[in-house]
Amino acid sequence: MADKKATDSSAGAFGFEPYEFKEGEEYMNEAQVEHFQHILQAWKKELMEEVDRTVHHMQDEAANFPDPNDRATQESEFSLELRTRDRERKLIKKIDEALTKLENDEYGYCESCGVEIGVRRLEARPTADQCIDCKTLDEIREKQMI
Repeated sequence: MADKKATDSSAGAFGFEPYEFKEGEEYMNEAQVEHFQHILQAWKKELMEEVDRTVHHMQDEAANFPDPNDRATQESEFSLELRTRDRERKLIKKIDEALTKLENDEYGYCESCGVEIGVRRLEARPTADQCIDCKTLDEIREKQMI
């Protein structure tokens, strides 16, 4: 059961165990800040390695196929890969923003209402900048606008 819990979060995905609370400890204390720094840095490193692999893969696979169908297939694959990398680039930016918040003692607090986001939510989504209530309200508003 403990293994299941560890893999259900980003923390588990990067080989980290969920944070173990100590009785009476403050929210976003030094141990928690260090915990999230490790998670965010490991996630960023993994994404950066994936970007490097993509660049090398595209350089290695960049062949000028005489057959239009082969060329179209390759261009389609490259396009999909580039869209994925663009999403990852945006995620790296969010990770950098979260790391900056950690340095400035602003990490872990909702940007909308200022309450604690919560350690478990942050382990599941380390770049979260809203508490679950504010995020839910934003999603409801977004659905109503559609």
